[in-house]
Amino acid sequence: MEFALSQPKGPVEPKPKRGVPLNPASGDEPGWAEGLRQLYNSVLKEPLPDSFDDLLKKLDRGRHE
Repeated sequence: MEFALSQPKGPVEPKPKRGVPLNPASGDEPGWAEGLRQLYNSVLKEPLPDSFDDLLKKLDRGRHE
């Protein structure tokens, strides 16, 4: 069985974004932006699992050999 994705003919124009400012630095952020930023920052502060840290060390050793 074969599947084909249909593609529109000609150039595709991007859909306009609704309600999201193009320049978040202007202070006109959507209400959820601060909560998302706090979640992101909390994830960055979490330690890496030991198994993931070990894998990164192995990859680094392989790159330097």
